[in-house]
Amino acid sequence: MSKINLSLQVIPNVADELVYPVVDKVIAMIEESGLTYEVGPMETTIEGELDELLEIVKKAQYVCVQEGATRVISMVKIDFKPEGVTIDEKVRKYRTE
Repeated sequence: MSKINLSLQVIPNVADELVYPVVDKVIAMIEESGLTYEVGPMETTIEGELDELLEIVKKAQYVCVQEGATRVISMVKIDFKPEGVTIDEKVRKYRTE
């Protein structure tokens, strides 16, 4: 199966001062997956196969709850092409590095 992109934004229902620490735990879980990802100001985009990306979305919910969230709202965007799509092909021309 081809690699695709999934963007995930989690909004944990916690005290304001805990939002970033909880989101940091979700990003750490994504990093531990070994998949290619990029953190943005509103969401994190991950590159992988559909099933493994959907599993990360599922795990993100539990990470937030384990960190004290009483509720989690998640926004998910998927860019799927049968032949695959990468983060790099979308943003390469905008990178200055």
